[in-house]
This record gives sequence, structure tokens and C-alpha cells, in this order.
Amino acid sequence: MAFLDRSPLADPPVASTGRAMQLFAAVLLVTLMAALALRAMLPLDALAPAVATLLFAIAATTAGITMLCRRDVRPLWYDVAGVLTFVGVAITLLIEPEQIVRLVCFSEQPD
Repeated sequence: MAFLDRSPLADPPVASTGRAMQLFAAVLLVTLMAALALRAMLPLDALAPAVATLLFAIAATTAGITMLCRRDVRPLWYDVAGVLTFVGVAITLLIEPEQIVRLVCFSEQPD
């Protein structure tokens, strides 16, 4: 009954999650600091699109750096990039279309 034996043939490589957790915490801290800095420079309507764009850029940077790193920690860092992308998508769901139009189009009308 070979199908009842659920033991793996070889132990899978175990990567440490410490570095990925530190990376994730550092990226979230940098994003929070950047969002606070953007809050002082941008109007509140433009803050959500700017933070979402920042999260997408940091996720892409994290994925790019991951390609250059060792192979045993790659899946964990790709997970961090995926979580950042997911958070960026969640933030974009909160953005109203009028906010994007105000960012892209220049209007001569006073607010």
C-alpha cells in the first residue's frame, strides 16, 4: 500500500523565515514613513493612489532583488513581494475614480 505512506522521499530544504520577516517588517516601516512624508506634501485625495503606487514599486523592487539572491530564500521573499502587491491592490479598491481623474487631468476650474 504505497499510497498510504505519506512520508516524503527526501526532506525538502527548509529556509529560515527570519530574514523574510525582517525584510517584510523593514519594507512596511519604510512604506509607512514614506506615506507619512507624502501626507505632508500631497493633498489627502492623492494620498491613496500615491501609497498604492509606492507599494507596487517596492514590491517590484523586492522581487527584482530576490532574483539576485540565494536560491534557498527566494520563495519567502517572493511571498513578501506578493503580499505587498496584494496590499497595493486592496488600497486601489478604496480609491474613487474621481481621485484618479484629478491626478491625471489638469483642470482650470477652481475647487
